[in-house]
Amino acid sequence: MPNSLTGGQVPPPTLDTVGLVDRSLGNAGTSSSALVLEEGPVDPWALPELKDTGQSWKELSVAGRVRRVTIGFLKACGLLGNLYLFICSLDILSSAFQLLGSKVAGDIFKDSVVLSNPVAGLVIGVLVTVLVQSSSTSSSIVVSMVASKLLTVRASVPIIMGVNVGTSITSTLVSMAQSGDRDEFRRAFAGSAVHGIFNWLTVLILLPLESAVSPLERLSALALDVTSLQAGVHAPDILKVLTQPLTHLIVQLDNDVIVSSATGNATNSSLIKRWCGTRVQTTTGNSSNCGVDALGPCPGRNGSATTEQLPCHHLFVGTALTDLAVGFILLAASLLVLCTCLVLIVKLLNSVLRGRIAQAVRMVINADFPFPFGWLSGYLAILVGAGLTFVLQSSSVFTAAIVPLLGVGVISLERVYPLLLGSNIGTTTTALLAALASPSNTLLSAIQVALIHFFFNLAGILLWYVVPVLRLPIPMAKRFGDLTARYRWVAIAYLLLSFLLLPLAAFGLSLAGDTVLAAVGGPLVALVLLLILVNVLQRHRPAWLPRPLRSWAWLPLWLHSLEPWDRLLSRCCPCRACSTPQATVKEAHCYENPNILASQQL
Repeated sequence: MPNSLTGGQVPPPTLDTVGLVDRSLGNAGTSSSALVLEEGPVDPWALPELKDTGQSWKELSVAGRVRRVTIGFLKACGLLGNLYLFICSLDILSSAFQLLGSKVAGDIFKDSVVLSNPVAGLVIGVLVTVLVQSSSTSSSIVVSMVASKLLTVRASVPIIMGVNVGTSITSTLVSMAQSGDRDEFRRAFAGSAVHGIFNWLTVLILLPLESAVSPLERLSALALDVTSLQAGVHAPDILKVLTQPLTHLIVQLDNDVIVSSATGNATNSSLIKRWCGTRVQTTTGNSSNCGVDALGPCPGRNGSATTEQLPCHHLFVGTALTDLAVGFILLAASLLVLCTCLVLIVKLLNSVLRGRIAQAVRMVINADFPFPFGWLSGYLAILVGAGLTFVLQSSSVFTAAIVPLLGVGVISLERVYPLLLGSNIGTTTTALLAALASPSNTLLSAIQVALIHFFFNLAGILLWYVVPVLRLPIPMAKRFGDLTARYRWVAIAYLLLSFLLLPLAAFGLSLAGDTVLAAVGGPLVALVLLLILVNVLQRHRPAWLPRPLRSWAWLPLWLHSLEPWDRLLSRCCPCRACSTPQATVKEAHCYENPNILASQQL
């Protein structure tokens, strides 16, 4: 036999060998991995091609055209209807969290000694916003406490930072509904994570700076000094006008109870509103002192006026259930409706956005200005995000609507990032207009708190967007997206650690005193920063490190790899959502190992 092998030597794999192995694996059911070898490495962050498999408009008959227009109209109506129910379910979800945690949130704000600690104030802002699921409610509590002299403006700055961080949990919860598809979940979770990462990075820079020299407090005070402000009308509330006809039939809450709980005027009354207005009834009559020529009703002793309270008309008015029970009922129902609407929205978007329509939508959303003005496209996206958030009156609704679009591949992560930054600015302008409607005795305090929120987000844009090299949230979010695509339980771990466990741990240390917080938290933060620096140098400049630190292979596997943790969780949770995708494992072990390629029976 020609070219026979002697001595048991194995030749190195050639391109033909790779192709044959690829075809053999493809016959075994890994055709998706075969495409990776034939077409080269595929960028998982590239926007997918939404192909139109139907006939073109010219090829259709008259009946086919009528049918396509009718189906398109029904899909558009279904998309708008599901979007409306999705927004309403977000409102009900916020009400459910307020019923479950509003009294706790109000009690947390009472301890002014704890609030004097910046770290404790930051953590309280995060936890309270997570509990009530509304940055507007948390901000109103802070404004009321500052106006009531229970909290200083300086102590309110870390709380406002925490409120800004806590509001990003909504988009993270929404992204979990797309965990069924790996690629969609990668993009959706990265889009929600980029918002939280931006907020946390901004806090890490501005919180120590604010504790040292108070730039936000001084800047907001300077802005108040140079402007003469007067109380104005209420801020426009366009979205509430559309959603209240449905949400007010389900439940109505009295937000004054939460604010009263924080300011020390709490009562044991329920948060569920029972009375929605008053009506004055006047009874008139003639008295003996009235003359014959008297015109109109005689204001004598026979006249009287009574005030009658008007009951609300919603599902839980006058209910015998406690606020906690109603909160759990609304939480389960709203999550069910929210996930159902989100799945239907994603399906409809995948059905509608095909072919030329998808290309047109992508071209509009992801378009850049021609050279040399391409850098202005991101700043235009910031303005668009701010304007849409101002119209919707809710940053949570805007971010929750952007995440599914990113998941289905209509918009890129690089364009979502400035839109979310604009959403942060938009929600602060809404709060600023709402502060202008405050009474005269609380006007300055409300406006200064709103200005602090505005300058905080503006400083974050200056730090993490103006210089392209410093747009660190984008690569960090992509790293999180890749991890969640491979290990889906990382998303739950991120959610619990970022918004619950780490804030609770920091809050517990802050209760023990500043000395304990510095002694425990300081070395931990320094260790985390050192590990990040070593990992960056291992990737880009390994020669700069000592030989033992150029790799973590000398550590136990569970300290430098998620594989042991994934196997452990897969045994505890043997479902597809928790397990590692098999195709990815085969690709990592076969395509990257020449010995396995050469040992295949061809």
